[in-house]
Amino acid sequence: MNRELKILLGLTAGFFAAYFLPVTAPRFQSAVLESLYLVQWYAQEHVLLCLIPAFFIAGAIGVFVSQASVMKYFGAKANKLLSYSVASVSGTVLAVCSCTVLPLFGGIYMRGAGIGPATAFLYSGPAINVLAIALTARILGAPLGIARAVGAVVFAVIIGGLMHLIFLKSEREKAAQTQDMYIEDDEHPARPLWQTALYFFSMVAVLVFANWAAPAEPSGLWHGIYTAKWWLVSAFALLMSFTLWRFLEVKLAHLIAAIIAVGALAFLFPAQPVLVFTAGAVALTILTFFNTSELNEWRDQTWGFAKLIMPLLFFGVLAAGFFLGSPGSDDAGIIPNRWIQALVGDDPAVFWGIVGGEAVMPAWLSAVWPVWTNFFASITGALMYFATLTEVPILRGLMDSGMGQGPALALLLAGPALSLPNMLVINSILGPKKTLTFIALVVVMSTISGIVFGALMR
Repeated sequence: MNRELKILLGLTAGFFAAYFLPVTAPRFQSAVLESLYLVQWYAQEHVLLCLIPAFFIAGAIGVFVSQASVMKYFGAKANKLLSYSVASVSGTVLAVCSCTVLPLFGGIYMRGAGIGPATAFLYSGPAINVLAIALTARILGAPLGIARAVGAVVFAVIIGGLMHLIFLKSEREKAAQTQDMYIEDDEHPARPLWQTALYFFSMVAVLVFANWAAPAEPSGLWHGIYTAKWWLVSAFALLMSFTLWRFLEVKLAHLIAAIIAVGALAFLFPAQPVLVFTAGAVALTILTFFNTSELNEWRDQTWGFAKLIMPLLFFGVLAAGFFLGSPGSDDAGIIPNRWIQALVGDDPAVFWGIVGGEAVMPAWLSAVWPVWTNFFASITGALMYFATLTEVPILRGLMDSGMGQGPALALLLAGPALSLPNMLVINSILGPKKTLTFIALVVVMSTISGIVFGALMR
């Protein structure tokens, strides 16, 4: 009876929601359009170049990386200095967003990594992007750039350490359950470590350079890499092809046929590198059907991650667009931009004027304002979706509208690492208790950092 009652209540709630939808309201209509714009933008800019390579890497972790290796370096009994050091600086190599890092995080966590190093990696992956930090320092000022770099590394270690301590009991149980498998697996490695490392290096390099964003200055090293990015992607794709042949036993005839097909497409459509990249991903998928059982398993693992993550990501992107609008939109989400700008500004009088308060602003509002603005900036950043590097121009616009230095840092520390789509997927991997704890730690620490930084910059 309880189950039937829940169904009845759900149907009733759905009916009333549909009956009273404000479909004629201009803001509601623009918010719906913004959600669709954001989904289209996300599909065009991130699925082909970011998520698909990340899924392949995550699937490869589940097949080609032994559980012994993961347990040795990231397990509950691993050397803490080594595991947290590696996890906390991983973002300097991976130029990924809060969603692209999810398959990689899921791969190492499901292979036995401890909750501490895994969440340190989850935070640092999108947060410690060298190009993003350099862009922050140049556009938003050196103090914010330095504070972001230092804060992101320290956050990754502290958040990972606190997650380990909070869930210490379950970590010990997990370590005990995997100990026997760890010993057996360690004695019979499938192939030399250097072969696996070279294979993963080539895949990660393809992911990194395919997503290399244009720097602010049209000169220098970063711009040179950006100009040559597709040549670099091609070189590392050929290196990956070599590892597939020599180490993973892909038939040479199949590999040559795939390279010729993709190369011909590149020759015919030189101005469409994304099309060629997609063709390469399709060719790689086809190769997994006609070779070893190990490659079949790689394909199945990759597909498993895609099925788990993609629906949640698209639902989350829709919701983020509806509430907050798409990148570059002008006050088009259901939540007006002027409210966000007023709630993160240095001057509480702007907010007081919007809500229509009395002529004299109360003293208590000024007293709690630094705490509130940084907390609100952290919450807003945690819910918004920021693609790699897009947080900098968005934040520049908010600062030009009155956002303070402290809330700006709080948003920079919370925003790239979290988003509504990202939270939904983390919950499917960690469960609600650990997910809420991770989110709370990011928001609280971002808030405290913003308060301290804002006070120092006055």
